[in-house]
Amino acid sequence: QVQLVEAGGGLVQAGGSLRLSCAASARTFTIDAMGWFRQAPGKDREFVATIDWSGGTTAYADSVKGRFTISRDNAKSTVYLQMNSLKPEDTAVYYCAARKWPGSVSFVYSAYDYWGQGTQVTVSS
Repeated sequence: QVQLVEAGGGLVQAGGSLRLSCAASARTFTIDAMGWFRQAPGKDREFVATIDWSGGTTAYADSVKGRFTISRDNAKSTVYLQMNSLKPEDTAVYYCAARKWPGSVSFVYSAYDYWGQGTQVTVSS
């Protein structure tokens, strides 16, 4: 069983930055694509970003494109989400997710096999 542990959430003013990290307990060859999703109060969980095993393929939701960057370090079994120019509408619980090998990048919540516990990001105006 793979465990994902997120860190880096917090409270930041609009226009500020945060970097989230997600460490996987399993060896990297057991998981493939990883992603970030978020869920705001009263809303469905939504896709934010995804990255393949090599890091060569990434994809973003239109709402975060140009502001957020996903990356990974397979030697550390960790994926990151650098969030810049944060807006109040980015406030949500952010979840890390991973797909079993083989599993390519996906925007779809149900495609992911493993999930972290979530980390709160709050952006004040």
